[in-house]
Amino acid sequence: MTIRIAAGAALATLAALAAVTPAQAAQPITGRWATVDGKALVQIAPCGKSICGKIEKIVKPTPGRPQTDIKNPDPALRSKPLVGLALLSGFSDAGDIWKGTIYDPESGKSYTSKVSRNGDGTLKVQGCIAFFCKTQTWTPVR
Repeated sequence: MTIRIAAGAALATLAALAAVTPAQAAQPITGRWATVDGKALVQIAPCGKSICGKIEKIVKPTPGRPQTDIKNPDPALRSKPLVGLALLSGFSDAGDIWKGTIYDPESGKSYTSKVSRNGDGTLKVQGCIAFFCKTQTWTPVR
């Protein structure tokens, strides 16, 4: 009887361990990406211990708007060129997604962000305030 109980407990433990799946790492997001509106190319690459994304090129400039960060809340940074500007900062692998901060130069605001790869190779980019998120799809640039 004791052997059956011990064998049953061992079998239950093995079954429980087999059911546990290891944590899944997020798919890489590094590379060159065209933003949803095609206005800019963003280079995503490691920066220190995290992942960052900077504007590499303005493809479709907004008519009448200077190519500087004019909406930045810090007046000292408003003359900074958009090319080279960090849009994504502090991204780290959070399981099946990347989490960090996204900056919107159109509004001058920063948001918490989640980024992940879609099955078709595009990038799902979310900017969030609390539970409300806006989602964009960025396409890879070769």
